Amino acid sequence: MLDSGVGGLTVLKSALAQLPAENYVYVGDTAHMPYGEKSPEAVVDYTLGIGHYLLDQHQIKALVVACNTASACALPALRAELGIPVIGVIDAGVRAALSSSQNQQIGLIATAGTVQSKQYQDKLAAEQAAVLAQAEPDFVQLVEHNQYQDAEQQSKIRADLAPFVGSGIDTLILGCTHFPLLAPLIQAAVGNQVRLVDPGAATVAELDQTLSVAGLHTQAQKTGFRRLYTTGPVAPFTTIAKQWLGQQAVDRIDHLDLTEAAGE
Repeated sequence: MLDSGVGGLTVLKSALAQLPAENYVYVGDTAHMPYGEKSPEAVVDYTLGIGHYLLDQHQIKALVVACNTASACALPALRAELGIPVIGVIDAGVRAALSSSQNQQIGLIATAGTVQSKQYQDKLAAEQAAVLAQAEPDFVQLVEHNQYQDAEQQSKIRADLAPFVGSGIDTLILGCTHFPLLAPLIQAAVGNQVRLVDPGAATVAELDQTLSVAGLHTQAQKTGFRRLYTTGPVAPFTTIAKQWLGQQAVDRIDHLDLTEAAGE
């Protein structure tokens, strides 16, 4: 799995629950975070570097792009170069939102890059759903810096999401894998009448199906290993990873220098 930082851990958590016997290697590219403010070309370069590292050094059998911005920008390039199943989060999120909504009025919060790509909006519009989309780049920083417990930041979340209150939406897509970490605060801000959709959980279901069809499921009966890397500082990444996944859920967390890895 790859993500721009800690957000993709929400997808990993779903995977550990649904597919516990598989082995997981996760790279959070915190050195280049946030992807949502980078050019599409830069995001493709970053993710290709990570994808090749995972394939060459860890012999992965499938790659989950646990990042909406990277899914919007890089899936075709990753699929063309890696030659293994590559699964993104956007298509799964669209299907989950359409299944959830009763009135086909759907909200979307995501990074600027994901909103500007219009991939969610176009796919939902093709199914006759109306979409109210809003970029929330500051939410990513709240998660990455572990600041979302602060009362001042919780007030900011409520203020930012005010346009969705009374808008008529009955479903809100958390279109960035960081955002499920803020789910209780987001739910409080938009009201309980709005269902939150986490594309990450739907993505793991798609991963399960992909592995099954390709005959790639592990046959091991024991719990697999979980190894995490960050391209940035290890300490803050470790704090959030253990908060979210549990103290015993991870075997190792290490720093990854992709420049050095490319020379191995």
